[in-house]
Amino acid sequence: MAAGIEALLRRDRQIVVGALAVLVILAWAWLLAGSGTGMSMRAMTTAVFPPPAMPYDPMPWSPAYASVMLAMWAVMMVAMMLPSAAPVILLYAHAWRSEQQRGRIAPGRPPVAAFVAGYLTVWTGFAVAATALQYGLERSGLVHGMLMWSTSSSLSAAILVAAGLYQFLPAKQACLRQCRSPAAVIAGRFRPGGLAAWRIGLVHGLYCLRCCWALMALLFVGGVMNLLWIAGLTLVVVAEKLLPAGPLLSKLLGALMILAGLWLGLAGLA
Repeated sequence: MAAGIEALLRRDRQIVVGALAVLVILAWAWLLAGSGTGMSMRAMTTAVFPPPAMPYDPMPWSPAYASVMLAMWAVMMVAMMLPSAAPVILLYAHAWRSEQQRGRIAPGRPPVAAFVAGYLTVWTGFAVAATALQYGLERSGLVHGMLMWSTSSSLSAAILVAAGLYQFLPAKQACLRQCRSPAAVIAGRFRPGGLAAWRIGLVHGLYCLRCCWALMALLFVGGVMNLLWIAGLTLVVVAEKLLPAGPLLSKLLGALMILAGLWLGLAGLA
């Protein structure tokens, strides 16, 4: 019996890792192709900080364009957040098989897809809010309508300082602990069925959102479609959640963000 469960766990891991890899690869491919914006990601990527100020004429947002922006943000969240969630998803599948071994759940595949759907529901909600914020910032002339990065040193400085300070707050550190050690959440809320799996994924997604929303706001500073910032923030999220020194790294990055924001703010006043 134990050997059979081990074989199922190995197969589950292979299936889950393979499916997540396909989702992440497809999401990155969509981003690299311009996310339906008609713009080249290469044109929107710069290593210069702060990004260069360039003139532009504000573009009207039609319902179709707003849908493209929403899809861009939603797919970006899949590309950036799903890699760091992979261990939690595997843990859920393991917990499901363990309950089956104890005879508490009928035979069948773990509803991993429902768990992932719950997790991504949260980040889709964030995508809606981010799209609305992008619209407002563009209308105010604070974010470039084509290149999608901040045109205001004051805005960039404020976001950097706020994001840096958030790294030190108890709320951030508490949510980071939950993201790094999610076993208690899974065990406390574990129930059979797809709906229960969706709810657990939703709860984990909410912890993840509260942990990482300020980091995602940094996209407005360096460029929403700036490949270097997207890749860099993805690595930061993975490092915070998975590396042994993640909590310390979180605070070090917070200090760097505060210093960068203060430097940018003072430079803007000069």
